[in-house]
Amino acid sequence: MNAEDPGRIVLLTASHRVAPGLLSWPAWQALHAADEVRCGEPEQPQLPYLREAGVTVTPGVPDAEQLVDACAGGRTVVVLTGGEGNQPLTDGLARLAGSGRVRMPDLELLPGSYDLPGARLLDLVQVMDRIRVECPWTSRKTHEGLAKYAIEEAYELVEAIEDGDREELREELGDVLLQVVFHARIAEEGLPGSGDEPFSVDDVAGTLIEKLIHRHPHVFGDETAETPEDVHAHWLRTKAIEKQRASVTDGVPLGQPGLALAAKLASRARTAGLDVPLPEGDDIGYRLLALAVRAQEDGVDPEAALRAAGRAYRDAIRTAEGTG
Repeated sequence: MNAEDPGRIVLLTASHRVAPGLLSWPAWQALHAADEVRCGEPEQPQLPYLREAGVTVTPGVPDAEQLVDACAGGRTVVVLTGGEGNQPLTDGLARLAGSGRVRMPDLELLPGSYDLPGARLLDLVQVMDRIRVECPWTSRKTHEGLAKYAIEEAYELVEAIEDGDREELREELGDVLLQVVFHARIAEEGLPGSGDEPFSVDDVAGTLIEKLIHRHPHVFGDETAETPEDVHAHWLRTKAIEKQRASVTDGVPLGQPGLALAAKLASRARTAGLDVPLPEGDDIGYRLLALAVRAQEDGVDPEAALRAAGRAYRDAIRTAEGTG
């Protein structure tokens, strides 16, 4: 070794969201070729696999000056960190380099593994699990106690979509996703004394995946679909086989807003080819029903149309108040 060679520092990052041991080939090469490998995380999931591969890891990470000294004489030191890196160490190395007092080793940032799309969902499940265990409020919540929040969050998501607010849309999608993860975490515990089998968020995702694949034979099977209408026909056929419903009204939630309910029933009847006269009455509800059915026939979502008119009415009220 050249005594004057300042050596080399390799900051090797490994995402905890990827299965341990699945490191890139350049990462394994760097680990085997290093004069020293350091890791400051005792629970780093890669450590058992490095030991199996014959890589000796020294626990603890020195500060920036000590690390530079450890590289003197042309030595290579690999520092293994999580996917977020080691900010205090990199800040210290940057200060040393900027001081001009120290001859710095070569510095390489080497990603050993990368997050796959959807990897942050693993973090979400982990965070939800901890909150469910440690938070006094969250730990006592039930499906029934959370039901109203699912409705509220769904409406707030629709509002963000209609307002065209992208930042709000991202946040509201997260709030809806929270409801899914929260309910799945509760379901994982089962219902005491009910005999119901517990299920997890993986079971929820697995059921959804099976449904999507089954209802898209033109993507995952031998069927063909060249138009949106073809896709809709596939969807209706596979859904009918899955559900085996006695009535076209089965599965229509009666608790949804009235205009949306009327439009959904009209859509089901029209799709089934049923010519059903509208019930008559003097109550305003029957007139609203007729309007909702007519809107659905014209391709208009009556619920969205009424919300748009409601927003216009709100703006008019604010104008009259002088607060618009």
